[in-house]
Amino acid sequence: ARVTTSKKSNTNITMKLAVLASLVASAVAFAPANTVSKTSTSLNAFEDELGAQPPLGFYDPLGLVADGDQAKFDRLRYVEIKHGRIAMLGVVGYLVTEAGIRLPGNIDMSGTTFADIPTGLKAVSSLPGGGLVQLFAFIGFLEIFVMKDITGGDFVGDFRNGFIDYGWDKFDEDTKLEKRAIELNQGRAAMMGILALMVHEKLGVSLIPSV
Repeated sequence: ARVTTSKKSNTNITMKLAVLASLVASAVAFAPANTVSKTSTSLNAFEDELGAQPPLGFYDPLGLVADGDQAKFDRLRYVEIKHGRIAMLGVVGYLVTEAGIRLPGNIDMSGTTFADIPTGLKAVSSLPGGGLVQLFAFIGFLEIFVMKDITGGDFVGDFRNGFIDYGWDKFDEDTKLEKRAIELNQGRAAMMGILALMVHEKLGVSLIPSV
C-alpha cells in the first residue's frame, strides 16, 4: 500500500511539473520577442543626448521614449527645461523671502505691506485677491507671448527669438553644450529642492537653519 501511495505521489508531482512547464512555455511563446530590440533602439537613439551622463546615463525607467520617437523626446526635454527654470526661480524666491528680504511699501490699498506676507506656501493664501489675479495674469502673459520658441531656436528651450543674446553666439560649440548641460542639471536639482522645501514646510520641519 505504501509503494502504491508513493507511486501516486510521484505521478502527481510529475503531472504538476509538466503543467507548470507547459504554462511557462506558453508564456514564452506569447511574450513580445522585440522588447529587447526596442529598448536597445531607444538607448542607441538617445544615449548621446544632452543630460545622459554618469552615473545613470540615459535614464528612462517608465519607457516614455522606448519607441525612439525623437519628436516625443524633444517635447519631454522642452517640458523638463521649462519646469527646471521655474523651479530655479522658485528656490531663489523661497530663500530670498525666508531671509527676510521684502519689497518696500504696501501690496494693496488697505495698507498691507510686503513684509506682512509670510514665506512659503502660506504666502499664497495671504495675498489679496487682486494680487493673485495680477500674478496669474502675468504668468499667463509670459506663457503665451514670451516663454516660447517663435523664430525657431538653435535647440530645444531656446527662447531668445532673435531678441536677447547675452553673448551666446560668441561661445564655441563645446562651451554652449557645457552651459546647456549646467542649466539642465541645475534645473533638475531645483525641482527636487523646491519639492523638498514645500514638503518639509508642511511637515513643520524647516530645511533652512534658523539665524
